[in-house]
Amino acid sequence: MENFMPNFLKKRAFLTPDRPAVYFQNEMITFKDLYERSYSVAGQMQGMGIQKNDFAGVLLKNHLDSVVVLFALQLLGARAVILNNRLTPNEMVWQLEDSGAAFVILDDSFTEIESVVNERLHHIKTTTIKKLFASDSVTPAIQEEISLGDICTIMYTSGTTGYPKGVMQTYGNHWWSATGSALNLGMTDRDCWLCSVPLFHISGFSILMRGIIYGIPIVLHERFDVDKTIQTIQEKRVTIMSVVSTMLTQIVDALEEQRLPGYFRCMLLGGGPAPLPLLQSCQKKEIPVFQTYGMTETASQIVTLAPEYCLTKLGSAGKPLFPSQIKIVREDGAEAQAGEVGGIIVKGPNVTPGYLNRPKATKETIRNGWLNTGDIGYLDEEGFLYVLDRRSDLIISGGENIYPAEVEAVILSHPDIIDVGVTGIEDAKWGQVPVAFLVKKADSELSVEEIENYCLKQLAKYKVPKYIFFTEELPRNAAKKLLRRTLKEWIHEGRFCT
Repeated sequence: MENFMPNFLKKRAFLTPDRPAVYFQNEMITFKDLYERSYSVAGQMQGMGIQKNDFAGVLLKNHLDSVVVLFALQLLGARAVILNNRLTPNEMVWQLEDSGAAFVILDDSFTEIESVVNERLHHIKTTTIKKLFASDSVTPAIQEEISLGDICTIMYTSGTTGYPKGVMQTYGNHWWSATGSALNLGMTDRDCWLCSVPLFHISGFSILMRGIIYGIPIVLHERFDVDKTIQTIQEKRVTIMSVVSTMLTQIVDALEEQRLPGYFRCMLLGGGPAPLPLLQSCQKKEIPVFQTYGMTETASQIVTLAPEYCLTKLGSAGKPLFPSQIKIVREDGAEAQAGEVGGIIVKGPNVTPGYLNRPKATKETIRNGWLNTGDIGYLDEEGFLYVLDRRSDLIISGGENIYPAEVEAVILSHPDIIDVGVTGIEDAKWGQVPVAFLVKKADSELSVEEIENYCLKQLAKYKVPKYIFFTEELPRNAAKKLLRRTLKEWIHEGRFCT
């Protein structure tokens, strides 16, 4: 039996039309304003051919116009394929082709990408926001209600094989993610959420959805700026902000002897656990920090650590949100005991139904409703989760996920490279950065700079190894599996200096 709800934005505009919905730069729009703008743009989208269930790629920045575009697609019932604007044109083209997108809407600054798409994907119709907003309009066929099982968004996430997979996120996933967060944090009409994380990440997009569902304003920043952040918290009476450790560190440092206002009640911290000195500094400055664990497949966090446990449960991601469940399983499939290390699996109405056009990957990852995260961890006696390895070899750099296999595949495609291994090392600024160890042909004069340039042509800049070392061979076990931990040990032992 399908569960239906009124269209989220239309319902919110009906319930509280005059409440502030979005603050951006010097502008404020109400929920009524947001609905009317989105309705108008939906008519223009329909005029260019976008209809219910179509896949439409969106390459957007943090901007009020982007918010309008995203909700206009929801009014039509079209599925937004949300592209990470830090990817290379090659990576974006691959995702558009894989998703079956028939349209692409781009921020006006991405005309170069538009040219690449037009050149390589002739079947896709492209438009910039400026051209879209100036186009002819028709009366749009607004979806008065939505099925919670309908796909709302597609976000690509790299798998351990290095091939990206489109995560299907339903309206129900977003609804239950918002519900679980509200039951955890509590929510009132006096709350205000500051968003300076990218809208193309689930961390940013989930804030948009929560603003509409809760009926609270969001303050949207184009990018993170520490001074602007502190000023905005004070001027707009911000109560909640989503951050990663690098952002939180800058805020703590910039505050010096100052304190955030008493009404500020939550730093929602994602992107990996925070170091102890940072948590101690936050406690000293009375900044509440809620550490979280989540992923694209869970439509934002699924496990959260309340601030009263941030030091007594140091290193823990917390407990699952109210609608969600978590288990640790051993290799034989049996449930692990408290303190026993195993694979982390999660279940809940916020968990994706699967990967777009990837039935095999979906079947392998989701069994009986339980999603295998690929992460390793354990639950203590009280049920607090400790994550030991983020998806085994995942590198988290400045909140961005980097999979070594994806980087290795690019480097290995170079004709002078015989073997390659990529791992992550700690970095004071970014948390972690990728490091590559290369085995090149005996007669090759290939340089580090040449490899860096080769990578930049095919990978987003943050994925390009920060350090590159040449070696005669890589550490592998009897099954020829790369031993990434040994690569890290080489650096710690000083065999290769960063």
